[in-house]
Amino acid sequence: MVPARNLCAVTQQIYQMPFYSLRAIGRLFAFSIAVAAAASASPLAAQAQVADAFHEVETKYIFGSFTVGSSTGIEGEKAFEPETKADFGKGGGHYAAGQTVLEYEYTPTQYMQIVFGPSVSFYNIGGVPGLDDRNLATLNGFEAEFRSVLIDRNPSPIAVTLAVEPEFHSRDETSGAKVVNYGLEIKLEADAELVRNRLFWGFNLLYEPETTRADFGRWERESTIGISSALAFQIIPNVVIGADLWYLRHYDGAALNSFTGDAVYLGPTLYWKIAPKVLMSAAWEAQIAGHEPGISSALDLSDFSHYRAKLLLEFEF
Repeated sequence: MVPARNLCAVTQQIYQMPFYSLRAIGRLFAFSIAVAAAASASPLAAQAQVADAFHEVETKYIFGSFTVGSSTGIEGEKAFEPETKADFGKGGGHYAAGQTVLEYEYTPTQYMQIVFGPSVSFYNIGGVPGLDDRNLATLNGFEAEFRSVLIDRNPSPIAVTLAVEPEFHSRDETSGAKVVNYGLEIKLEADAELVRNRLFWGFNLLYEPETTRADFGRWERESTIGISSALAFQIIPNVVIGADLWYLRHYDGAALNSFTGDAVYLGPTLYWKIAPKVLMSAAWEAQIAGHEPGISSALDLSDFSHYRAKLLLEFEF
């Protein structure tokens, strides 16, 4: 299958990362594991044995939604989900670009979930080298997502879901220029419950090829791969806080042909079950390290933004 072959290519590229990147990521992953171990040994972990004190949570959104948990919800469940992603900072001037997808989510079985809806983009760009000044909000395409459980949590301690997300956009994600853009995001979404109903660990593996045509010219292809690790802790019933770590690499060419830059993002996350059928998931992340070939800057602000944020609301019906 094509997704499996592409994910194998992602894994191979991760093994080929520069040593400085692997060392930084290794330290952050080790820190995550240490935090999990410390929490397991703390008095709070002992309190977690009281099962009725804290509510069971669906893991899909508890990591802030950049990293996505494996759960697919209850069979027959339907929901409306406005989901907004925003990027800030491009190394000069002022830069803000975002997209809100007005999603309809349906769970036909407990092992499958379907999400789709139109997207609206907004841009506030001024004085950024290489980008035209732009201030607008516009309808910008359509996205869909198909999620299928590969490994269920019981009896396995780790649950894994495969998500495939085809996309169409009429505006460039970064500049806001008129384009014809097709993308396909393929993601493995895994999580584990470290302390019952209290402490969770999430892990994602990403491969995203896309092709873009500007001004009816030639098609240009690019791709992004990524790996993430996240911790989430239910601090009080229905409120989960945590931290999310991402490593991303960008390439020219849909098959990871030519490396153009990488970035490490780290930031806090929040999940709040506001009411039985209403929830909020949010994340704010800063690029803490990056590299662009031929440039001495400590960040890659050509392929990625300095900061990024995500906010999702869900209303079940």
